Amino acid sequence: MKLLYIANIRLPTEKAHGLQIMQNCEAFAAAGVDVSLWTARRINTPALRQTRDVWAHYGVSKNFTLRRLPCLDLLPLVPDRDDALARLIFGVQLATFTLAALIGAVFSRADVYYSRDGLVLLTLSLIKPRHALAYEIHSLTSGRRLLPLVIRRVGALITTTQRLADDVIALGADPARVVVAHDGVRRDRFTDLPAQADARASLGWPSEAFIVGYVGRLHTMLMDKGVGTLVEALAQLPPEATPICLGLVGGPDDRAAALRDQWVAAGLPPERFLYAGQVPPDAVPAYLRAFDVCALPLPWTEHFAYYASPIKLFEYMAAGRPIVASDLPSTAEVVAAGETALLFPPGDSAALAAVIRRLYSDPALCERLSDRAHQLVMERYTWAARARLILAQIRPGW
Repeated sequence: MKLLYIANIRLPTEKAHGLQIMQNCEAFAAAGVDVSLWTARRINTPALRQTRDVWAHYGVSKNFTLRRLPCLDLLPLVPDRDDALARLIFGVQLATFTLAALIGAVFSRADVYYSRDGLVLLTLSLIKPRHALAYEIHSLTSGRRLLPLVIRRVGALITTTQRLADDVIALGADPARVVVAHDGVRRDRFTDLPAQADARASLGWPSEAFIVGYVGRLHTMLMDKGVGTLVEALAQLPPEATPICLGLVGGPDDRAAALRDQWVAAGLPPERFLYAGQVPPDAVPAYLRAFDVCALPLPWTEHFAYYASPIKLFEYMAAGRPIVASDLPSTAEVVAAGETALLFPPGDSAALAAVIRRLYSDPALCERLSDRAHQLVMERYTWAARARLILAQIRPGW
């Protein structure tokens, strides 16, 4: 079986979708599929331009091929903007990439054309049979008008949350063509992990501290991810014998600088604000092991509540660290309150402070939550398991 995964992304990228796509391609290939990943030839950031081996950057096996398609990329002219000009420039980039994918597909044969981009699949449906097209849907917050048409023109539909699957079915999809495939982890990334003391020593982080950590981008699609609420919560905690620190891994730097200003303005010691910046994906497990608690403080938005499937949540579970997370429907599909995580109302800094204090005071609870979460993610939420689930859905069509 040959599968073409077509993704309109920069690669490598500082965003989580690059990691998700690379690890999924690796998992498909490990399951015996001949995989080729087609991405956009886009202008990358200065730091990521230095990446010579994208497989090594993401810590995956080189068991699939990579091809970059041309496009007209003017997006660096409008970074982090959502105005008419930015939308026009993105539309031009998407259209030129889609045209390149169409031309490429004319001269390439595959059993399955797999994508997260509805316009790409809709265009390919002009020349490829419906059963050969597989659409992985991650949100309904954009492209709503196009989605019903795409649903009718593709074969398999893969969603990352149950609510997303329900909404796709409500738009007319045959339930038999829809499969919910949550995100997951690469099992090998979370074997032979360092002890906390060793991780902190290697990172230069304090050995005597209680570190509440967050990994990932501080915003997505111009939406804040709630780390400011985490700063507010930590500012409400009383002084403790072991100092409480905030550990941030990700970016961008300007958002982190604003959070640092908020931290200092709250009267918290600057040396307890630990910011690592953007790090290669393969370095993330060591940072997770350096944490005492992993935080997912997402605010309530339609996207986060119903459609988000944060890879960080699954990696938190795999790292064997207790989790505090916003009580959102999408989160509750994966973790259970009091069993595999402690949940709090989104945006409620006092409630978040209370669950952090509870973990600080109860090492046995920390161990119980982290052990159960680790067992759950390794049994149910690996990329290998996800690949098997998706392949079982699309195999009947070829």
